[in-house]
Amino acid sequence: MNPETKLADLGINLPDAPAAAGSYVPTVRTGNLLYCAGTISVLSGRITHAGQVGKDQTVQSGYESAKICALNTLANIKAALGSLERVNRIVYVGGFVNAVSGFTDSPAVINGASDLFVAVFGEAGKHARAAVAVAGLPKDSTVEIQVVVEIKE
Repeated sequence: MNPETKLADLGINLPDAPAAAGSYVPTVRTGNLLYCAGTISVLSGRITHAGQVGKDQTVQSGYESAKICALNTLANIKAALGSLERVNRIVYVGGFVNAVSGFTDSPAVINGASDLFVAVFGEAGKHARAAVAVAGLPKDSTVEIQVVVEIKE
């Protein structure tokens, strides 16, 4: 099934691709790989989830934050490739969770992104991953993800 149709079936609207917030570009293609810059949980220019998991946010709200990060990444992929149908597979997700010291449940938070990629791309959405707790993220976002995508030729 077309990934964009799958998003619609899930009741999810793809946001506009977020603009780069610094001296970088949202995506870089080399060969058949598309490297996606980190995306945070922003919609319509506003942070949706701010603060640390374990203090200001729960694991469940962190999961939702990761899902929004994944939607922003999908928007950047579509902007770069013209269509999500050009995605052959999600190769790698690097997930960062703004969390209190000693937080050990980062994988459950980053599942918000991973679960969305699998829901949209099926087997091609399964990927290698890191899920790391950090002391802070840009704009105090609760989550940031970085993604590598293989492109169909």
